[in-house]
Amino acid sequence: LAADIADVVQNDLGGSGLFEPLDRASFLEQVRDVNAAPRFPDWRAIRADALVVGDVERGADGRIVAQFRLWDVTTGRQLAGQRFATSAQNWRRVGHIIADQVYRQLTGESGYFDTRVVFVDETGPKDRRVKRLAIMDQDGFNVRLLSKGQELVLTPRFSPTNQEITFMSYAGDQPRVFLMNLETGQREIVGDFPGMTFAPRFSPDGQRVIMSLQSEGNSSIFEMDLRSRQRRQLTPGNAIDTSPSYSPDGRQIVFETDRDGSQQIYVMNSDGSNPHRISQGDGRYSTPVWSPRGDYIAFTKQLGGRFLIGVMRPDGSGERVLTEGFHNEGPTWAPNGRVLMFFRESQGENGGARIFSVDLTGYNERTIRTPSFASDPAWSPLLN
Repeated sequence: LAADIADVVQNDLGGSGLFEPLDRASFLEQVRDVNAAPRFPDWRAIRADALVVGDVERGADGRIVAQFRLWDVTTGRQLAGQRFATSAQNWRRVGHIIADQVYRQLTGESGYFDTRVVFVDETGPKDRRVKRLAIMDQDGFNVRLLSKGQELVLTPRFSPTNQEITFMSYAGDQPRVFLMNLETGQREIVGDFPGMTFAPRFSPDGQRVIMSLQSEGNSSIFEMDLRSRQRRQLTPGNAIDTSPSYSPDGRQIVFETDRDGSQQIYVMNSDGSNPHRISQGDGRYSTPVWSPRGDYIAFTKQLGGRFLIGVMRPDGSGERVLTEGFHNEGPTWAPNGRVLMFFRESQGENGGARIFSVDLTGYNERTIRTPSFASDPAWSPLLN
């Protein structure tokens, strides 16, 4: 079990692209006592910069007690240490929590490993694909289905509290926006609107949901207070305005609109005032999502038959492409604002969507392992 937890820590840190785990066969010291100082010359000899040691015990009640220490090999100082008890089934979370602490101590930024991703699980032939809501750990493990596939589900999104998701579901021919409690599985409709409702997202305080309502070929952005169920129209409805996303402080909203003749990205105040275009490049922009740090907006862009995932600053400056492919879409941010997930559709008769992650450099792109095809990922806040 200790080796399995160590593997989780190693895979998390190595997968971030910021750490290079050393081959365990190169270790000169086999640490026997977590509470004793390591022999630092042995670790400096194999060019280790930092060292994580830990152990795990199983109690008589079946629970596990794990502890770890993080050492700076150069100075010989302990940088972090913690001991915790939990049920044995949470052993992977133990690894993620340790990896988060190591990441935070060594980079100065919050980690993102003890998180979950809600997504759409896709099975069956391409012309009759069954789509079900599902949830997994950020590394693709512990997949759990949240719906049975009797209805079409789209665009799941987390609440800031981790306890609820909002999503769109076709009940019959009519799309509706739902809330689902992840612990109980209970769901409720977020108001019954005429026409189509889609692209729901929570406000940063979790008190409101913002979404798009379609009417007579156009769509407007509406905000609903979840307590009073009062709704407020934020855009006029003379264009297709959709994919709204709040800034982390809740004061602004980024959205896509075709009011200039093609899909572009606009930012407005949260009351709908001062809408202004920020996208300036060629191509069609869509699915803007504000970073949890507030420093970037991620987007999808269609240009020359390719689908690009990129980022720009909130004023539209500094645009850069992180990845491109036949059909990339749906970026979602890790809670520390340094990694994105998205899905990529493959061509051909047996093609389907897969989930990928890429960091802000664009160099560290990885496939997220899922049991079947998967699309529409949405990253949770940190769990702990």
